[in-house]
Amino acid sequence: MYKEVLRSIENIEIYPVISLLIFVLFFLGVFFWVFRMPKDLEDHMKSLPMENDDHLTSEQP
Repeated sequence: MYKEVLRSIENIEIYPVISLLIFVLFFLGVFFWVFRMPKDLEDHMKSLPMENDDHLTSEQP
């Protein structure tokens, strides 16, 4: 049933191409952003999981 509904829509074959293009462009953008990231921002983000979160836990009741 669903196949017949999808086949009846004109120009539907362009949607998979558009979604693949969006997917590839997004990950290429993230790839270039990561490699062009300043070294100090990279070091800051690298150390975030190891930081102590005592100031966050003391505020909770």
